[in-house]
Amino acid sequence: MRVASDEIVVAVGPGLVADAGLLAEIADREFTRLGVNGTVVHARDAAHLFSSVRERDVAVVLPGPGEEVRSSIGQPLGPSVVVWVDIDRVDGATHIHGRGIAGLTWGIRHAVHRARHPAIQRITYGPSPEQWADLYFPTAGTATAGTATAGTATDTTATHATGAAPTRAAITAADGAVPVVALIHGGYWRSIWAADLMEELCEDLARRGFAVWNLEYRRPDRHGWAATTADIATGLATLTTLPTITGQGAATPVALDLDRIAVAGHSAGGQLALRAAADGSRMALAVSLAGVLDLVQGDRRKLSAGAVAAALGRTSAPAGPSATSAQPGDGGPSATSAQPGDEDSYAASSPLHRLPLGTPQLIVQGRDDDLDLVDFARRHAALARQAGDDVTYLEQPGDHFDVITPAAPIWQATVKAIADALT
Repeated sequence: MRVASDEIVVAVGPGLVADAGLLAEIADREFTRLGVNGTVVHARDAAHLFSSVRERDVAVVLPGPGEEVRSSIGQPLGPSVVVWVDIDRVDGATHIHGRGIAGLTWGIRHAVHRARHPAIQRITYGPSPEQWADLYFPTAGTATAGTATAGTATDTTATHATGAAPTRAAITAADGAVPVVALIHGGYWRSIWAADLMEELCEDLARRGFAVWNLEYRRPDRHGWAATTADIATGLATLTTLPTITGQGAATPVALDLDRIAVAGHSAGGQLALRAAADGSRMALAVSLAGVLDLVQGDRRKLSAGAVAAALGRTSAPAGPSATSAQPGDGGPSATSAQPGDEDSYAASSPLHRLPLGTPQLIVQGRDDDLDLVDFARRHAALARQAGDDVTYLEQPGDHFDVITPAAPIWQATVKAIADALT
């Protein structure tokens, strides 16, 4: 379904603490970006909010503090698509929350995406509301246009030639089977970030003829590191049980080519994707999109305000001038702060310390991103080659989110590299 004019409403609950003008600016920018019309309604009370929402097919609701509105979170309100957004963090929430006022941006994008793609199949792989994946079928249409320019960073990087974007005919096997790209979102392993981050890539990849498996998983700030690791393994294994799918999104049954699976992770998801490769998950290509590939140095440099230690539940080792990162084959990183009987989670989880992975890798890094991530990517690629892995290193201008933005040149180059690896 294509969202029609004046169908989208952003309903702001009474008592929400946010500048009305700024909310309007965010909404107008996203309406224009997405090619839709919409309105922002500041509700006087709960009844006003509910009536405003019922008048549209698509709604984004910022509930505010009132219990009368909040008690309806997750309940049917009338529109075919309702996306709830809390600008504050809400413990236990499964809707968009904790991203600040910028959460409205993500809420509008998510709502429009769901309205335009009603045939997505959600498949659960466990009892938790965070254990699921959205399966996309190849769709008709044209992928986002863009021109990629290859570049190199240092003499330790590899260039990747770019050319025409891959077409469905080029990547579909003779028997009609299509390759699959499994996506793992990032967010520094924090539960305020979720699989909606990857939805624009899902749409782009499906238009190019790929099937897409957009994986959600339990994050360690709520469930612990072991749960996160187990969910990635189980979620990817579940994909391999779906060789042929018939669904609303396909005119005919779609055969998934399970010998051509690429697993691509963004940011923290890059670490999870490459760790899954090291653990033996089935894939033909592991892709890091601005991934956190050296957890030891990520911890010692306090990346994203200590995100690594927060995720793994402990630090890697005392920092200092002599605390250097381990190299492949030397037994992994030091774990002097581990408790008796504790698994060396850094050695097990840090992709750089698991080399060789034994799986072809595509390491993608924006040159304008956090310089520590650039460092991790370059060192990982160099050490992986030394360890005997098949590695393509792609570094171009771009920031942390350009690598997951379909119109960005660095993504255009990335998707061509994925298609080349799977054909």
